[in-house]
Amino acid sequence: YVAQVNDLGADTKGGGKSSAAADKVVEEIRAKGGKAVANYDSVEDGEKLIQTALDSFGRIGVCVCVLVFTVVFVFLCTPDLIQRVHLRGSFLVTRAAWNHMKNQKFGRIIMTTSAAGIYGNFGQANYSAAKLGLLGLANTLAIEGRKYNVYCNTIAPVAGSRLTETVMPPDVVAALKAEYVAPLVLWLCHEDCQENGGLFEVGAGWIGKLRWERTKGHTVRQKNKAMSPEAVRDHWDKICDFTAATRPSGIQESLQSIMTVLSQVESDEVGANPTASAAATGGSAINPVSTDVGQKVSTSLFTFNHTQCILYALGVGMSTKDPDHLRFLYENHPDFGCLPTFGVIASQAVLMEGGLSSVPGLGIDFTQVLHGEQYLELYKPLPTSGTLRSEATVADVLDKGSGAVLLLDVNTYNGDELLCFNQFSVFVVGAGGFGGKRTSDRVKVGFPPNLRCISKLHKNRTSLLNAALYRLSGDWNPLHIDPSFAAMGGFKQPILHGLCSFGFAARHVLKQFAGNDPSRFKAIKARFAKPVLPGQSLQTEMWKEGNRVHLQCKVKETDVVVLAGAYVDLHGESDSDVCPHAGGGLQSELVFAEIGRRIESLGSELVRKVNAVFGWEITKDGKTAAQWTIDLKSGSGSLHRGAGGGKADVTFTVSDQDFMEVVQGKLNPQKAFFSGKLKIRGNIMLSQKLEVILKDYAKL
Repeated sequence: YVAQVNDLGADTKGGGKSSAAADKVVEEIRAKGGKAVANYDSVEDGEKLIQTALDSFGRIGVCVCVLVFTVVFVFLCTPDLIQRVHLRGSFLVTRAAWNHMKNQKFGRIIMTTSAAGIYGNFGQANYSAAKLGLLGLANTLAIEGRKYNVYCNTIAPVAGSRLTETVMPPDVVAALKAEYVAPLVLWLCHEDCQENGGLFEVGAGWIGKLRWERTKGHTVRQKNKAMSPEAVRDHWDKICDFTAATRPSGIQESLQSIMTVLSQVESDEVGANPTASAAATGGSAINPVSTDVGQKVSTSLFTFNHTQCILYALGVGMSTKDPDHLRFLYENHPDFGCLPTFGVIASQAVLMEGGLSSVPGLGIDFTQVLHGEQYLELYKPLPTSGTLRSEATVADVLDKGSGAVLLLDVNTYNGDELLCFNQFSVFVVGAGGFGGKRTSDRVKVGFPPNLRCISKLHKNRTSLLNAALYRLSGDWNPLHIDPSFAAMGGFKQPILHGLCSFGFAARHVLKQFAGNDPSRFKAIKARFAKPVLPGQSLQTEMWKEGNRVHLQCKVKETDVVVLAGAYVDLHGESDSDVCPHAGGGLQSELVFAEIGRRIESLGSELVRKVNAVFGWEITKDGKTAAQWTIDLKSGSGSLHRGAGGGKADVTFTVSDQDFMEVVQGKLNPQKAFFSGKLKIRGNIMLSQKLEVILKDYAKL
């Protein structure tokens, strides 16, 4: 055991100076076989304290700030000395040790707060402010030091000391020995302990961990209406109700909640399409122990005939004004068929009939359920009548902090034959914070748009009746027809179903690239980005790469993207309308899709770690086949096709085949560079940071 002991040696009133206190502890350590040295400088001379340790031992790995000087004053008498000793003193000592710990890639820091700082105490405004300030300092150091293996935790001890012996009975002081606090400190300082940013109360052999908790809260503002104190008063019980409390783990999650509220209040800023069908109240929660991933949760039967097929086609904007639409609107047409995206209707029945509420461990307030993404794959063309069976399973449960994402896989059968597969990505507001993972390899990923490649546009004005028509296909959410219900969500009028926009875009692709032949349709993926108001015009921008048609769907009047990261896969290859900048058939496409998913899930964290823009030029047969830009320098990060417009800090040029060899760990990047297979221009040192993006080869 090696230690430096610092004590100014002041008396209980803060005056005087003596070496006796530090010397006594040093003697005790040496008597037990340890090495120790005393220091008598003030904590305001932090550099001197740390230098003594370095001169004596050559290294500093642990810094424990235990400052127990206090003076009781009323609020109006707040002496600067308390702040200087407790808060500034701890800061100065830690700052002096900080770079040494960072450079050696190890450090453990313990801040000592107090119950007075956490809860407040009469007559101790000065002391309480300083002690809570220490907690804020510790929380920030925990964040900044994490990547250097420098961890910082905070304890609020109750222990006998020279100060407490004057206000506590002797037997109580004896029972509150420092020996009953020290083991916690020693464990938090151990290299095996991975606790970071924790707050602990400790005393008399008892240890408890504290955390912040926040109510579900209540939004008291409506779009284009003034917010009043009366509204706050009238909803005070909901504002203060901890029944469905959440536990934000950081400032990002705290701010994210505010942004979620803004998106709900402002109809043109909503980040997902609400799909709730009931106005229940009571909050949402996830029990990760009870929510069994892979478990079948529901089965339903869907019986239909040509009427439902035609009604769906009308709901997604088909009309007899277009002769090409007649094959989906007239049951006696020689080529009568069902639109491929009708596959979501047959499958969603399993959710609309209680599938979500039957998920074990999931308690849902259905007003807080948002539809995030949708994937549909057809294995056979859909029949125009019959009875289909759908079985839903929980594919995964993700913790996004401000909410939880529930992935539901639904297989739909015609008899014993698998007809289609759907993946519903459902965001449950307020159900996050349960300590689960943020990402999943089971997610059907979308692709970022390549705006240089748009080759086809299809515009279609929605009807004021589209929402009313579409809901007859089974999604009865009053948000899409009841103005008063829509107003509660901050919308000036009912909005269109996200899956209705989904159907519009899919039939645009089917017409443009597949001659309205439903047998050529294989799959579609889309993320619901913004809402659409009935009567607005939908503009689908499309570009083709091999058998895949990439697309994004906008509201023409506002130029707002409403379907993002979307694509349609077709059967049968065609060389027409292939993007000249595209990498059709490139293996690297899938890798960049995975990188895009990682950025979307961990963008802010990656930006903090990397702080760079990477450009990629993927070649095939000696020619540039695709370009990508990974921006991990601004915002929450992004991935897009094309060159970075001069913004890239470093650019890599590599063939598609060699790129795959590198990311799979089969080709050493240094060997690839020196052999000329990998060319780099720009700040070559930044290439080391790619490890953060490309790790976990199996998923790539």
